[in-house]
Amino acid sequence: MAPARHAAPRKSPWRLHQPRTKVDSRAIRCQSYDTGRWRPTEHGIVQLVASRLNLTRYLRSFMTSPRRVHSSCMAATRVLLEYEAEERDTAWERTASTAVSERTRALRLDHSQAPLVDGIQAYREADMVPFSTPGHKRGSGIAPEAIRALGIESFLNDIPLGGGIDDSHLTLDVLGKAERLAADAFSADRTFFLLNGSSIGNQVGILALVKPGDEIVLARNVHKSILTALILSGARPIYVKPRYDPEFEVAHGLVAEDLAETLDAHPNAKAVVVVSPTYFGVASDLPRLAEICHERGLPLHVDEAWAPHFPFHPDLPPSAMQAGADSAVTSIHKLLTGFTQSAILNIQGDRVDPSEVARWLSLIQTTSPSGLIHASIDACRRQMVLEGKALLDRTIALGNMGRERIKSMPGIKAMGLEVLERPGVTGFDLTKLVVDVSDTGLTGYEVEAWLRAKRRITLEMSDHRRIVALLSIADTEASVGHLLDSLSVVACELQPSQTKHYEAPHDITGLETESVITPAEAFRAPVRLVSLAESAGKISSDVITPYPPGIPILAPGERITRPIVEYLQAGLKAGMHVAGPSDPTLATMRVVR
Repeated sequence: MAPARHAAPRKSPWRLHQPRTKVDSRAIRCQSYDTGRWRPTEHGIVQLVASRLNLTRYLRSFMTSPRRVHSSCMAATRVLLEYEAEERDTAWERTASTAVSERTRALRLDHSQAPLVDGIQAYREADMVPFSTPGHKRGSGIAPEAIRALGIESFLNDIPLGGGIDDSHLTLDVLGKAERLAADAFSADRTFFLLNGSSIGNQVGILALVKPGDEIVLARNVHKSILTALILSGARPIYVKPRYDPEFEVAHGLVAEDLAETLDAHPNAKAVVVVSPTYFGVASDLPRLAEICHERGLPLHVDEAWAPHFPFHPDLPPSAMQAGADSAVTSIHKLLTGFTQSAILNIQGDRVDPSEVARWLSLIQTTSPSGLIHASIDACRRQMVLEGKALLDRTIALGNMGRERIKSMPGIKAMGLEVLERPGVTGFDLTKLVVDVSDTGLTGYEVEAWLRAKRRITLEMSDHRRIVALLSIADTEASVGHLLDSLSVVACELQPSQTKHYEAPHDITGLETESVITPAEAFRAPVRLVSLAESAGKISSDVITPYPPGIPILAPGERITRPIVEYLQAGLKAGMHVAGPSDPTLATMRVVR
């Protein structure tokens, strides 16, 4: 339950001296992370000053019970009273936004701190003698061969959050302090640290928004973790297809008009979920999508697992929080410096209840959180706030260098800013190298295998015609140069005669089906195994996602049509890979009995 707001004085503190703009009090106050009480937000301060509110009366309304005032409100008092004095200066009034932006830095948190990292260091320096988990007791019980393989430092730093970094009752609130710093860094009102990647963030984000039977509008190219959330929640999906690019043979983002049309056709929908950016680094028009949702009073949840770096450089697309989304997950481990599985869930505004998110997170995330993974998020946040712009300057320059060099390689093309001309695309991640090798006669699968076997290079993914290489702040001219040198000779080293070129049967987005029952009902229903040829007309119990293009052709609860069967048969014959089903060869299909 949300905490009660403080009683307002009889005369409204929101009255304007000279009304110019309407001010939403909810935008000016947000829930405090640690006390559950209300405090002014930085955005609210800007609104107050720009609207020329009586700031003193506003502050007095917060201070009717001084013992309940958050410390940040006291800091705001000093700054805001300075604003009121300066309000008499007409020259300042013309530059209010700039002045507010500069002065509100005084309210920001100290990002040189890293509470979780400091907690691990303090524990080690104190030379604690643990009688708590983990059982290896700071590496003392580890076999020598494991120490040689994994390193003693990994065990020395494997310190639990409760009873290690913090006390056993978490009274020091070390995690809370780190999450507040992250919220500030990622422009969120509240941030949750996650231990099972963005997958668990998608699940709790959706579980907090919908109940069994509720309609939820989803982009068709959602990650399987979102389909898992549908199974757990019992919600009924309404899918919107992203725009398909026949030249690149990939799906891009949602077009705003398509989302608006779907929402108008389903006025009872409770929330919207989209993916941006895609696996290939293409970003949707999130500001417009958020506007469409908010016009209808709906929250927008964004799976931006591939965009943890977006908030830290102006040449990258806006992050989901910057674009106005209500909640978003992002994977710190994918393109920044957190350990594998590290991710965060960001929330802003009042359309998503943080207490509901916390309730679901407590149900499905581990009760034995890794202090080491948490600390890697904390360390990464500090690094990106203090140095992120400079680090990403270099990474983007390396990406641009790579795309330029690839232009001179016969038969090889790199996706670049030309993709911005495609429907459903308004941004592109300049740190990604998406390389099309199809004109060499090779497949991406074989190029990836050759790079690993012959050049000691691992890639993020490959498909029938391309490879994807991730560049991060850890890359250098030497590492990227090694990749580019290898690509420049791959067509000579690996002959086209050794490969079989994949030809897509036809556009997957033209295949229509219907949702007969919800994914939850299909998942729990009795099933039987049938051959792919026999499955037409039956209800799928599996998720079937062909690559290319990486869009689920079937979700649990949907009707298997004859055109879908024919598409899958043709694709498998041509070498298509399929993800999701219990039998990846599709020799058998799980269908509802």
